[in-house]
Amino acid sequence: MSTQDQYVVGVDFGTLSGRAVVVRVADGAELGSATHDYPHGALERALPDGTELAPDWALQVPEDYREVLRTTIPAAVAAAGIDPADVIGIGTDFTACTMVPTLTDGTPLCELPEYAGRPHSYVKLWKHHAAQPQADRINRLAADRGEAWLPRYGGLISSEWELAKGLELFEDDRATYERMERFVEASDWIVWQLTGSYVRNACAAGYKGQLQNLDGQGGSYPSADFLEALAPGFGGFVADKIDQPIGQLGERAGTLTAEAAAWTGLPEGISVAVGNVDAHVTAPAAQAVGPGQMVAIMGTSTCHIMSSDILREVPGMCGVVDGGVVAGAWGYEAGQSGVGDIFGWFTETSVPAAYAERAAAAGQSLHELLTELAGRQEVGEHGLVALDWHSGNRSVLVDHELSGLVLGQTLATRPEDVYRALLEATAFGTRVIVETFRDSGVPVEEFIVAGGLAKNPLLMQIYADVTRLPLSVIGSDQGPALGSAIHAAVAAGAYADVATAAKSMGKVVRDAYLPDDGRARVYDDLFEEYLQLHDHFGRRDRAMRRLKAIRRAAVERRRTAPGPGDA
Repeated sequence: MSTQDQYVVGVDFGTLSGRAVVVRVADGAELGSATHDYPHGALERALPDGTELAPDWALQVPEDYREVLRTTIPAAVAAAGIDPADVIGIGTDFTACTMVPTLTDGTPLCELPEYAGRPHSYVKLWKHHAAQPQADRINRLAADRGEAWLPRYGGLISSEWELAKGLELFEDDRATYERMERFVEASDWIVWQLTGSYVRNACAAGYKGQLQNLDGQGGSYPSADFLEALAPGFGGFVADKIDQPIGQLGERAGTLTAEAAAWTGLPEGISVAVGNVDAHVTAPAAQAVGPGQMVAIMGTSTCHIMSSDILREVPGMCGVVDGGVVAGAWGYEAGQSGVGDIFGWFTETSVPAAYAERAAAAGQSLHELLTELAGRQEVGEHGLVALDWHSGNRSVLVDHELSGLVLGQTLATRPEDVYRALLEATAFGTRVIVETFRDSGVPVEEFIVAGGLAKNPLLMQIYADVTRLPLSVIGSDQGPALGSAIHAAVAAGAYADVATAAKSMGKVVRDAYLPDDGRARVYDDLFEEYLQLHDHFGRRDRAMRRLKAIRRAAVERRRTAPGPGDA
């Protein structure tokens, strides 16, 4: 069978929904797709049974992920109008770090009746930030001991990652921790569901699990001695809960089981690719696997991914991993914890009803109306500068106790002014990351955008002007799913490696936006103001942390206060 008659399926599990796309192996043509919202969404206030959650929690229900497989894949295949028998492989990707506590057979603890009301038995979504105290202790101890792996992560471990989340579980709910037999990245759990085999992918293990090859002799995690020093009894965390055979990106993890074939309508026995992380898998889809190419996957948050032949330790980066994006290159990751969800928060909470009515009358969304109004302004006309930390700072400060800020508001400030300032703040945050890479000896020469926010021309032009970089845009609305499909094609043997497959199957519009020097000069001035606030609140003043502590104490008092009729 020629590649013209062969197809693969890519499935992308995002923050609030999953989507599948059917892709032709020969040229990457996307023939059909389908999306399914998670029925339970993200649990940030309460469990399904009503059990209240503390601030900074974000959980999910794993059955929602299985439902994505059962609904989107058959629908995408039907939309493509192909014979399912011509599908040769499936690939998947996930948000990270998203962790599933399970038994040895992969059963999530939250699916055990006796654990349905225990928050720590549920999936910890990537934006679960309640483990910041544990992350702080990990960073202090690793720095004090001079742990060799710490500089590979810019000197700081995030509360979003495996080690902090595992330590939080160990300290806050020991019974659930002891019952948990595996602490599994969701990117590996979904492949386990498809194949019946648990293979740990090299990407998530390296970036989120601190698996590093420091001596050329193979990878190692933080030592049992280090873990025991963190908390007595925690020394077995890696060996007992985490460690698993590693699958390299583009390899076959196994084949589709009869049960999974019944879910998806795909042929039993086809290849299933090793799992991957949504951001990293997108780089090949955007043909961005060469040195100097930074790809930003912009959605609710942003991940910045680069491949390079240079190994450097970049302050505040999310990691540098050998083969972390493609084989034979160092893969770098950085990111911003809040981007699209900041814009969404503003439209949902901070815009007068009159604007909603105006948008509805014009057949626009609030985002479209605010973008139109903001786009009429000259750079700096609103007189504002904002910090994009509404969900904390992932890079380069790596501190989820930080919070958002808008400076310069007056009684004349309008919603479109603040909206534009928030758009610009996320661009400034990206410029901090780009300049940190450059200053560390990893040059950034092209900026490529993927994700839903690439559809906003004003935002894209702001990014080009702020960063002073030519901005390219992926030629697909489903970048992660296309990237997973590319990995599926390699796992099925249709291409020799991911870089080769990307040349045929990836899509990009080069230089879609170019920086304007006049606007860029004004943004240089605004960026200096952003940096002053960035360093003041991020490095010196701890007001944001103190406010969060006051909030947590108040919420805890309310949660534990006697109710009416209590003794």
